[in-house]
Amino acid sequence: MTDSIPAQPETPPEPAAPAASPTVPEQPTAAEPAPVGPAAPPMPAVPPAAPRKRPGPLAAGLLGLAVGAGVVGGIWAITAGTGSGGPATFTLEGSFTLTDEVTDDGDGGCSGGYDSGYDDIAEGTGVTVYGANGDVIATGALGDSDQLLGACTFDVAVPGVPKGEKFYKVEVSHRGTVQLSAEEAENGEFGASLG
Repeated sequence: MTDSIPAQPETPPEPAAPAASPTVPEQPTAAEPAPVGPAAPPMPAVPPAAPRKRPGPLAAGLLGLAVGAGVVGGIWAITAGTGSGGPATFTLEGSFTLTDEVTDDGDGGCSGGYDSGYDDIAEGTGVTVYGANGDVIATGALGDSDQLLGACTFDVAVPGVPKGEKFYKVEVSHRGTVQLSAEEAENGEFGASLG
């Protein structure tokens, strides 16, 4: 048995196009300028936009960090004043006086003299408030200062001190604590001196 492929019908060839008669190109008239070279392609109406460059990993990371911080800060700002479950607070107010080695701070206030042993006492020095069990419950800083008769007195105002303690202890810098009753603390009767 031989395999044979049946014959396929042949497709007749395409008829040849009639021969074109040679034509003479039109000559430009005096009113039309002669074309010079091939015609230029038409210009697009709007230039194409430059391809967008993707930010690098560092820029993307910094952008993500900024957006995340903004979201967390926004949520904190919205919810900070709405919490009614937290304890009531007050601002512990009073004064702190340095009586020894006082010097002018050059900004209209005063501070402990340089290399005097009191050079840690100045506007902005940390003030720590402890609760009755010894835990830190609020922090602040020494405020504006005035020098009078060789002593330097600082305003003290520590906001956000929780109410309800039996007593409070207040420490300026690392100079030891001063104890106040709850009534004294809430009435702004803090007063301490050093020197």
